[in-house]
Amino acid sequence: MKNLYIIPLFVLLLLGSGCKKFLDQPALGYYSNEDLFSNDATAITAVNAAYIPLTFTDGAANPLWVLGDVASDDVVIGGNAGEQADYTGVDLFNILPTNAAIQALWSRYYNGINRCNVVTDGLTADNTKVSETVRTQALAQVKFLRAYYYFMLTNFYGNIPLRLKVSTLADGAVAASPQAQVYVQIEKDLTEAAAGLPDKWTATTDLGRASKGAALALLAKASLFQKKYTEAAAFATQVEGLGYALTDKFGDNFSASAKTNNEVVFSVWHTRGAQPLQGNSLNYWFAPRALNGAGVFYPTQSLVDNFESNDPRLDLTVARAGQPYFDSAFQTSWSTTGYLSKKHVQPLSEVPSTTKNDGNLNYEAIRFADILLVKAEALNESGQSAAALVPLNRIRERARKNFSGTAPADLLPAITVTDQSQLRDIIRRERRSELALEFQRFLDVIRYGQAYAEAVIKPSAPNFNFTQNKFFPVPQTELNASGNL
Repeated sequence: MKNLYIIPLFVLLLLGSGCKKFLDQPALGYYSNEDLFSNDATAITAVNAAYIPLTFTDGAANPLWVLGDVASDDVVIGGNAGEQADYTGVDLFNILPTNAAIQALWSRYYNGINRCNVVTDGLTADNTKVSETVRTQALAQVKFLRAYYYFMLTNFYGNIPLRLKVSTLADGAVAASPQAQVYVQIEKDLTEAAAGLPDKWTATTDLGRASKGAALALLAKASLFQKKYTEAAAFATQVEGLGYALTDKFGDNFSASAKTNNEVVFSVWHTRGAQPLQGNSLNYWFAPRALNGAGVFYPTQSLVDNFESNDPRLDLTVARAGQPYFDSAFQTSWSTTGYLSKKHVQPLSEVPSTTKNDGNLNYEAIRFADILLVKAEALNESGQSAAALVPLNRIRERARKNFSGTAPADLLPAITVTDQSQLRDIIRRERRSELALEFQRFLDVIRYGQAYAEAVIKPSAPNFNFTQNKFFPVPQTELNASGNL
């Protein structure tokens, strides 16, 4: 019996370093393995479909921002009481398996995994209809994507089902695999992806696909999360060798006009004004209600206090009293905390209030600054604290450049501390400021351990218990569907 797949009408690509466009190929209907992998063009269409679940065309369907930041000490849910009950439940750690955000991310990322498995199942070694070059690159791309989906899922949910074939009704009930086993597969997929991906895509029709740098960068992060510090530093060094660079302007990473900067390692591509919708809806979720946004994503005082005095990244990250909100005057009444996010949001001159959910910003899932901080942390944890200062101070030097006017002499001075414990705290603080509101904070808080997590989360969420809440519950929909969880 042939496997039949439905491929969506429009497929998007992620933005990689240097990307100028996305692919948009019509492919509606049912395809068998024989049809879908009968030539290079249809095989590429199947690969493109595997990128779609990463997009934020619907911020409710992809609530990475809820699990990644609202669950942390960086953000609280705003809006009127009861409006976003499930998101508030995550915020306060009153989380049931029926929570909409918990179910949505699980479903969306496993959908992405299944799309990857369509390709790995279909592009077998005996397929002679697809060229060897396309086959190699297609398999490398979906192995990277599958690894990315599993990396996020296992860090949010812990032990999870490991599905490496297209799921059917007969084999859909898969028992959860230990997180260590999931990481073995992540590393295998990423190693094979790095071997099959180019350093950089050159053809305009291919710009935006995952690159070798993306695979190595995720290997660095996966190693760090497993406390494999020597490996993490080594992979980060390999990423450095591929030519990535920090942008002179920190804000270029969150600007529609600079989406192809050299700091991008792996970025989710969005485009405005397309049909069907391909824009970034986070622009709507994070903007204030007075400007026709949902106004539900409020940075905390704790996050603001994390920034050092006069750190120019603060006003490029957070909107606050006395500072403009892009091309509008900021009103403290817009937020219960007094702050709004400036990342993932565009000015009215770029996205009018009438089309707020159709933003043009990409989501930078991995950028070079992240990898430099991975390297700094890995070096410090492996006893090479002096060496860790080099990547750490590169981050601070770039931030210092963004000060408007004459910078104070004591602005973000170079770090010289080499005591491992003290430097650990400094690196954690730097990581929080640099990557604030980029949906990574909860994962960092949890991997730092129980004492740290409870110290930062419990003041605003007394229900938080590290043992119970370091992973989110398996969704009720999955429990209902599988007798093995």
